[in-house]
Order: sequence, then structure tokens, then C-alpha cells
Amino acid sequence: MRVPVPFACDLTAIPAADRGAHQVMTRRLVSSAAAIRESGEGFVLDVSADEQETVTTFVARERLCCPFLDLVVVGVPERRIVELHINGPTGAKEFIRAELHLPG
Repeated sequence: MRVPVPFACDLTAIPAADRGAHQVMTRRLVSSAAAIRESGEGFVLDVSADEQETVTTFVARERLCCPFLDLVVVGVPERRIVELHINGPTGAKEFIRAELHLPG
């Protein structure tokens, strides 16, 4: 059984020296996504397979500050993309939309 994680961010979990780079990386992933679609209580971003290392770094950092989010990376070799699935508990979709600056 999965233990619920509080729906709260820890903005200090990413070291201060890395926060700016994380924000830049987040904007780059969102702006370069070939597609962004809603899925459950979150979104799926289709990102070029060339950006897989960036996606992996994003996930590692994001898990620190937002442990309530489910972050899953799926390789889709025939399309040369990786899918970044970002989901969470009830209400997370609006939080994710706001954090990623996605249109409502």
C-alpha cells in the first residue's frame, strides 16, 4: 500500500545555487515539448529523445521539492521522444498547470 505524501512543496530542497538552473530547465522542457496533453491529474510532455538527460535531471530535482508528484519517463523509440508524465493527487493538475505556466 502506498503511503500518501503531503501535497506541499519544499522550495529549499533544491540547493539555492541550483534553483535558477532548475527554473531555466523547466521552461526549456515545456517550451521545447512537441506536445503537451492532459492525463488524469496531470500532464504528459512529449520531449525529443535528445533531451533525455535533461528530463532525467529535471525529474531528480523535482522529486526533491515536490515529492507528492508522480514523475515517470517513458522512452518511445519509434517516435524519437521521451514522454514525461507528471501526475499527482486530486487537485494536482491545476498546481502543475500553474507551475509549468501551461494555458488553462
